[in-house]
Amino acid sequence: MATWGYYNFDNDAAADISTKFRDTHSLGLLTEALTSVTTPDAVEAEAAQQALAAAEIVAALFGKPGRDLPADLLPLTVRLSPEEEPTFRNMATQAVEAIAKRSVLQVHWGKSDDAQDWAQLQQELLGRLR
Repeated sequence: MATWGYYNFDNDAAADISTKFRDTHSLGLLTEALTSVTTPDAVEAEAAQQALAAAEIVAALFGKPGRDLPADLLPLTVRLSPEEEPTFRNMATQAVEAIAKRSVLQVHWGKSDDAQDWAQLQQELLGRLR
């Protein structure tokens, strides 16, 4: 897990999905990342990191980007159509909630000095998605 900070874009998996989104503008890519973590099993770290980055992109699509959204992604975050909004909002919210409750990433950050900062960041993301 190549991670250099607790923000949702501070890892290699998030950088990978950001690059793919930058190249494709694919909502399917976001859907895949978000739905991959909504299983009853514990979520692996890389899947969690990709889903959190996808959720951050979805929040930006609603006009509520996070402070660590890569600057070159902001112009790509065109608004979703009204029909798409509830679906993406629900998928992103469910993904963040699942990661915060039962993921390897949550366990990792729970053992670190940045545990409270990471948890607060996810709560802020949920607030931007609502």
